[in-house]
Amino acid sequence: MRRSDQVRLFQTLPHACGYYADRTAQNLVLDPAAPNLDKLYGPALERGFRRAGGHLYFPNCPQCRACTPCRIDVANFQPDRAQRRCLKRNADLDLSESIPGYNRERHALYERYLQSRHAGGGMDDAEASDFRRFLTAPWSPTLFLELRQGERLLAVAVTDVCLNGISAVYTFYDPDEAVRGLGTYAILQQVALARRRGLPWLYLGFWIDGHPKMDYKRRFRPLQIRTAEGWQAMPQP
Repeated sequence: MRRSDQVRLFQTLPHACGYYADRTAQNLVLDPAAPNLDKLYGPALERGFRRAGGHLYFPNCPQCRACTPCRIDVANFQPDRAQRRCLKRNADLDLSESIPGYNRERHALYERYLQSRHAGGGMDDAEASDFRRFLTAPWSPTLFLELRQGERLLAVAVTDVCLNGISAVYTFYDPDEAVRGLGTYAILQQVALARRRGLPWLYLGFWIDGHPKMDYKRRFRPLQIRTAEGWQAMPQP
């Protein structure tokens, strides 16, 4: 690597873990002021990094290695029976690939979702600036996949499209429509997008073995996880 290609790597201070109340967490973060984050994003995904707002980060907790990067093998993925039912259940929805960013309609849905899913957790009072800061970045190759029933917006899947794969950044949806399985449906639509773009991987962020909020990811098979030896197929249960 040429010296001009190098980028600084920072470690955050300890902060509350978002998954385990009795643990603290730390992240490695690529320099958010680096001028070439758009070019670094794809290689960072390959190394297990994740985007949150304008930051590319990787968990680096001294006492814990629970967060495991995972990705769907797009070419070989086949929906299981429950996922096929989810596709049928949502066949009445329209999908659009939309320009990312804030508007009142999206923000209202985002607020309702956070108030339902993260009440009292500090995220449930999101202002417009919070929406922009968390979901978008000026350098990121982002699409908002919008799911609508007629004119009504039901879900938004924040989706980054890189040269080596797609990253499922965040999905928020109407909490009154939980029976539809919109989170699962959004991932299935992101798989379809990756196929249309000829991209081999759909990165799902981090999987945590045994954590109830993360276990759904293992249902998208074949799934790969990143270990110290590199990317490997997740063992079947």
